[in-house]
Amino acid sequence: MWVSGDPLADPGLYRACVAGFDRSGLWPVLIPHDPRFAANGEDWLTDRGRLAPAAHRVGNIDAGATLARWWDPFCCPNGTGCLRPYGATFPGLAKKSQLRVDPLAEAGNTGSILVRRAPYRLGLVPVERPADVPATLGWTGMIKSTDEVAAVSAVLRSWEDRFGATLVVLGFDELELSVAAPPRNQSRSLVLAAEHRAFSLRSFSGQPGTLREYAAGLVHRRHWRFSWD
Repeated sequence: MWVSGDPLADPGLYRACVAGFDRSGLWPVLIPHDPRFAANGEDWLTDRGRLAPAAHRVGNIDAGATLARWWDPFCCPNGTGCLRPYGATFPGLAKKSQLRVDPLAEAGNTGSILVRRAPYRLGLVPVERPADVPATLGWTGMIKSTDEVAAVSAVLRSWEDRFGATLVVLGFDELELSVAAPPRNQSRSLVLAAEHRAFSLRSFSGQPGTLREYAAGLVHRRHWRFSWD
């Protein structure tokens, strides 16, 4: 991965890198400032370990089966009430949303907006599709939950295909995606909410409310954020 030494000053540069992806084969990710490392003069990209690159394994992994394995019904204080209408069994994958916006254009716009709001370095990763960035790098951001980085990219591929969800931000233990085709009603977003919870339990348990309330926030939502701290 090539990484800029300084934060991006021009929001349009991210959009330009996205627009050039088909020609360059380099997907741009925004790398946020992380005060946990800055205080010690560290850079997690170079000072922390990585897993073995696993992009070659992503295509053989079933996203639905992976999320079913990661589904943990024991997060609610009193049984599975917070997961209603689901419980101990993962409900399966949400249906594909109709794509009305170009996912790459959406990613370029989302990234440029983020650059205006906060400092990000630019990373360029040689991949065939954005979802493969974690597996290509051997990213360890989800290591407290799983060391299956190829499975992480398999889920991201599935979201790319079904929702036009595209990786934009790569942090030490966080990912952010732009979403070109979010679910448009509560019933579809409820199944997607279960996927989110299986993928990153911390992202779900870190917010108040039930799965139904979390799902309501996914309707028409064009920006997803996950963390594994």
